[in-house]
Amino acid sequence: MTRVILILSDALRYDVARENMGYLGHLVESRKASLYKVVGELPSMSRPMYETIHTGLPSSEHGIVANSINRLSGKPNIFQCVKDSGKVTAAAAYYWYSELYNRCPYDYVNDKETDNESLNIQHGRFYTEDEYPDIELFRSAGHLVRKFSPDYLLLHPMGMDYHGETFGSDTSEYRNHATRQDMWLAPLIQEWTGLAYTVFVTGDHGINKDGSHGGTTPEQRTVPFFSIQPNGQGRGDTGEMASHLQIAPTVLNLLNVRIPDTMKQKPLSLD
Repeated sequence: MTRVILILSDALRYDVARENMGYLGHLVESRKASLYKVVGELPSMSRPMYETIHTGLPSSEHGIVANSINRLSGKPNIFQCVKDSGKVTAAAAYYWYSELYNRCPYDYVNDKETDNESLNIQHGRFYTEDEYPDIELFRSAGHLVRKFSPDYLLLHPMGMDYHGETFGSDTSEYRNHATRQDMWLAPLIQEWTGLAYTVFVTGDHGINKDGSHGGTTPEQRTVPFFSIQPNGQGRGDTGEMASHLQIAPTVLNLLNVRIPDTMKQKPLSLD
């Protein structure tokens, strides 16, 4: 049975991931994983890209065109499709995901920990502060896997975005945090692939030396897409381009869930 974990590291830039994430780099170098480059959709902002990645639609079509738009998703998305197929969904993520796919507005007490099979994100562990420690979020994700064995889990840490916006991208604080994320994720990825999960690692957008994103420059748009399969086989650094719009249909295809007509991009071929 195929299951999927999507690790969406907020503001993880392509070059920084390649140069500073040694465990993921090892998997690519030894052809136990595949690496693609993604020139992200626009605007290179968080909430629009959360929706783009989960619906397979550009912002002009799904309508979440700015971080200030605060409402439920109105388009078919990964969580909804997986839940409607009778499978189990989970997320350890920033509360904007709860607002997009569960309930809006977010209730800071009732919605922080959610276990409700009727919701799109059935098992959610949400945080509201950008500086919330990634390591604690990773442990929440690990607990969700061990307790609920979700078919689809989103893990969404904010640490790269927080360090990038606070210090800028050309700093040790930003670069070193990529190394810390890699170090914390390594044993979890080992565990999860051992449980037959396919694990993806990507970013929603990049960031520039001024600590800004939202624009069109490569620093603000270019993110990695690592694919790690449970069979331990990968293609290494493919040198190929992938699209944010391909992530949703790729996840649904792996889960054997019908891809809605709104998702027009073809799933990635991972073999």
